[in-house]
Amino acid sequence: MGRYLIEPFDRSDRYATESYQGAAGRNWWRCDPTLRLLMRRHLGDGYAWAEPRLDRLGELMGGLVAECAEETDRNPPRLEKYDKWGRDVSQVLMPPSFHTARQALMADNFTSPSFAGQARANGADPAALGAAWTYLLDQADIGMGCALGTGGDMVVSLAEKHAPPDVRDRVREIFANGFYSGEAAQLFTERTGGSDLAALETEAVPAGDAWLLTGFKWFASNANGSAFVVLARLPEGAVAPFLVLWERRDGSRNGVRIRRLKDKLGTRSVASAEVELAGAEAFLLAGEGSGSGLGTMMKLTNASRLGVAMMGVGVARRALVEALCYARAREAFGRPLIEQPLMRRKLGELIVEVEAAQAMVFDGHTGPRLRLAPALIKLRAARLGVTAATDAVEVHGGNGYIEQWPVARLLRDAQVNPIWEGGDNILCLDVRRAMLKERAHLPFLDHVRALATSDLVQTRVDDLTKAIEAWSALEHAAAEARLYPLAQFMADVYAAALLEDQATWGLDDGRKALVARLYAEAHLVDQGPLRGLDRPADDPFDELLAGAFSESGG
Repeated sequence: MGRYLIEPFDRSDRYATESYQGAAGRNWWRCDPTLRLLMRRHLGDGYAWAEPRLDRLGELMGGLVAECAEETDRNPPRLEKYDKWGRDVSQVLMPPSFHTARQALMADNFTSPSFAGQARANGADPAALGAAWTYLLDQADIGMGCALGTGGDMVVSLAEKHAPPDVRDRVREIFANGFYSGEAAQLFTERTGGSDLAALETEAVPAGDAWLLTGFKWFASNANGSAFVVLARLPEGAVAPFLVLWERRDGSRNGVRIRRLKDKLGTRSVASAEVELAGAEAFLLAGEGSGSGLGTMMKLTNASRLGVAMMGVGVARRALVEALCYARAREAFGRPLIEQPLMRRKLGELIVEVEAAQAMVFDGHTGPRLRLAPALIKLRAARLGVTAATDAVEVHGGNGYIEQWPVARLLRDAQVNPIWEGGDNILCLDVRRAMLKERAHLPFLDHVRALATSDLVQTRVDDLTKAIEAWSALEHAAAEARLYPLAQFMADVYAAALLEDQATWGLDDGRKALVARLYAEAHLVDQGPLRGLDRPADDPFDELLAGAFSESGG
């Protein structure tokens, strides 16, 4: 029984709070058969060692971390701009709930160097376990995922190559707990926007083996981090990345000022700020005159799109679970929502779309490093996070629009994923660049063709090959305008092939073959003049549900 008064108008138990348990409070490892399938496949003999650790992690994410996420959303970071003497301290104060969650996550960090070493010693793939860790975290709080994972790999990689020895040692100390430690931030975006480097205004001037940066960054997430990668313009006009720390080499405060924190729609657990650089000491993260640092940084930025894609699929998975739980408890017209045909259609389609995006994201993290993959995966998964959260709000009806219920925050948070690391148009331009300059579609098509098992998907790979050839012959403006449908076609075929490959693993009694068929029918089959309404009636929902959500964790 819940801790609430029974009022005279409570004539039934239909409004009993305890009947409406959503995702929070559950073990997210045990209730996710699709994640268990992926881990059995990717971990092999290491699964036995990893399983109890994943079980503990599922309880942590669905319990303490999810609870703290709600509290942090209600009590976001604040900026303490000046000390009692009026001196600029630019200190970001995070709420206690943030620190509680971060401490628990760092104590059970699957992305740390020490955990990776243990995993390898026990025959488990650290990349797969790291992907599972971020997947579960992103279901609880993509803001925390951003706070912990913003650019740490970029800072460490570039500092190792280009920073002076004493600065490199300092970076190693800062990131002793790994890339996912919440110590990094990226200062790219200015008031002119984040994608047009030609409009960048922050200037760098040499100062011995260091540089001094002056400029204003408009949107810097994780502003309470310790190490920033900053884009600035060299005296000759080229743009390059620099490392900026809060302290100068001599230990004094560096010329970094936080003007204000952004009052954001969502992701309130990551402090985003406007940052002024006032002669800030910085170190060039590029070989002198080579531009290699910027090229390396752009590759790392492209790779970090997989992190944002994981946020999208994490939100989508959480939205799916919330929708399923609510539809089972809520009754209308004399029976639960989940028994009604239109609701079963909506939820069934959502299950298929989430598993397709999940397949893409995990392939990006654990499969071959394909140049085209990150842009295509983010294009699909980031957008799915928004549509899945929207569906979950609709399933909840008016309750979904209320902040006391869990799905309103999911929708607010999900809206940022299509923006972070490049919007849809920027991703499409990157697809074009990869095809024209690197012929990256060739290994991508080979990969997809090797995964596909049905005549339908193999035929669509052939069609995609022809589509790319036809697109290549278009005039420049027309080719750019048609990039989006081409990229969507690529994502459709990619996801369909991945699901077909999963169906060959033999780990789920043939259910993945059903998911693969339904996805292909929705995305790759010509529906005909009747839009598929003349197809034989079937209701695969119960089989889809059994493999998508488990109460017992069996």
